[in-house]
Amino acid sequence: MTTATTTPPIDAAPAREPSTGITRRIHDVWAMTRRNLVHISREPTQLSDVTIQPVLFTALFVYIFGGGIPIPHGTYKDFVLAGLLSLNLVTSTMGTAVGLSTDLHEGIIDRFRSLPMWRASVLVGRSLADLTTSLLCALIVGVTGLAVGWRPDASLESIVGGFALVLFFAYSLTWIAICVGLNSKSPESAASFGFIVLFPLAFVSNAMIPTEHMPGWLRVVADWNPVSAVTAGARHLWGNPDPSMTINAWPMQHPVLASVAWSAFILAVAAPFAAWLFRQRTTE
Repeated sequence: MTTATTTPPIDAAPAREPSTGITRRIHDVWAMTRRNLVHISREPTQLSDVTIQPVLFTALFVYIFGGGIPIPHGTYKDFVLAGLLSLNLVTSTMGTAVGLSTDLHEGIIDRFRSLPMWRASVLVGRSLADLTTSLLCALIVGVTGLAVGWRPDASLESIVGGFALVLFFAYSLTWIAICVGLNSKSPESAASFGFIVLFPLAFVSNAMIPTEHMPGWLRVVADWNPVSAVTAGARHLWGNPDPSMTINAWPMQHPVLASVAWSAFILAVAAPFAAWLFRQRTTE
C-alpha cells in the first residue's frame, strides 16, 4: 500500500492595498516628484526651455527690439522683464503635456498602477517637479535681467511677491497641460498644445509690448488675457513701468487681484478635471 504525500499549500502573499494615510500620500508624492527630477537629470536637454531659452529671449528682446519700442516713464529693459518671465514660464508648461503623454504611451503609468500607491501622486508629483524647473527658470530670468540692466524699484518682499505671482499662475497652467497630456493620442499631438494655445496666449498680451496701439478688438482680448494681468501684477510689485495702468479695464486696474483670481480659478477647475481624466485613462 502506497501512502500518498501531499505538499502543504504555500500561502499567497497578502494583497497590498493602496495607501490612504496622509503621511503615506506625501511619501508617494515625493517619490513621484523625485522620479521626474531624476529623469530630467539624466537628460538635461529637457531643461533647455527653462535655461537656454530665457537667456536667448532676454538678449533678443532687450538688444534687438528694445530700441524701437518706447516706454513712457521708463526703459524697455525694466518694462519687458516681467513679460519675459511670464512668456518663458507659460510656454514651458508644454513640456508637462508632452512628458505625461509620453509616460502614458510608454506604459510607465500602467506599472505605477500595480504598486500600492496613491494614484493621484503621479499627477501631483509631475506638477511639483515642473514647479521646481519653473523656479529655476525664474532664477535665470532674474539673473539675466540684472545682467542686462533690469532694476526693480521695490522692497525685497514685493520683489519676491512678483516672482511668486507669476509662478503661481504657471503652476495653475501646469494642470491644464496635464489635462492635455492625459487627453492626447500621442506626445506629438500634446506638443501642438504649445503652438495652438500657449504661444498665442503669451504673445497676445502686454508681455512684450504695450497694448495701446493694438487694433480695438485685439486690445480688448489682450487686456483681459490672464497673462496680461499676471505680467502687469509683477510690474506693479516690482515698481517697474506699467503703461497698462492707464487702461480702463478691471484686470489692468487691479492686476495683482486679477492674477490671483485667474490662477485660483484655473487650478480649481483643471486639477479636479485632470484627476477625472486620469481615472478614465487608467481604469480598465
